[in-house]
Amino acid sequence: MSDLLTLDNIAAGYGEAQVLSGISLNLREGEALALLGRNGTGKTTLINTIVGLTRRRGGAIALAGKDITKLRPDQRALAGIGWVPQERNIFRSLTVEENITAVMTPGPWTVERIFGMFPRLQERRRNMGNQLSGGEQQMLAVGRALALNPRVLLLDEPLEGLAPIIVDELLAALRRIIVEERMSAIIVEQSARKILPLTERAIILDRGAIAHEGPSPELAADAVRLASLLGVAGKPGAEVAH
Repeated sequence: MSDLLTLDNIAAGYGEAQVLSGISLNLREGEALALLGRNGTGKTTLINTIVGLTRRRGGAIALAGKDITKLRPDQRALAGIGWVPQERNIFRSLTVEENITAVMTPGPWTVERIFGMFPRLQERRRNMGNQLSGGEQQMLAVGRALALNPRVLLLDEPLEGLAPIIVDELLAALRRIIVEERMSAIIVEQSARKILPLTERAIILDRGAIAHEGPSPELAADAVRLASLLGVAGKPGAEVAH
């Protein structure tokens, strides 16, 4: 697999505050990467930097061999960066279907294919965004990102605050999108154990730098090491969150 997304020695932050320093990573075509770490270690800042929402102080970003470092967020989206932010940012005054079609670009992810992935959205296609539950809004946020027909999907805490039944539904959909459909993705998630099975590699951030990089299966199989890297006190086999 060739490299799809490349970050080279990225330094970035907000205003005068620098959060990330010396971040270099690559994401191959069809690969999924888990981005883990304790709160405040720079995970969301890294996602926002790929999207183009931070102040870059150094380094470069390339997508499919094209330098996108100086592109605006909307230009990066059109270039192939699909983003599901923590806040979801759906259009609350538009229907579910309008939310999707408003940003749709030509490609394999059509409205009906997205509804096939998320049956709850099809059932509520005429409902306004503000009439959806939190879980339905999250599904819509993922569906809207897919409507862009992106080259890479960035998911920032997609399971946060959702009821267990919705978590299971969303995880099943993400497995189909990422594992079966081979969508390239970077996933930030509190529950390492839920997301590691969907990914090939894992990166753990600490103080704005990469503290660990390796195969997801190896990390998932070593509960003690995972807890140590994430700074979590727990027993082997316990749920590990950052």
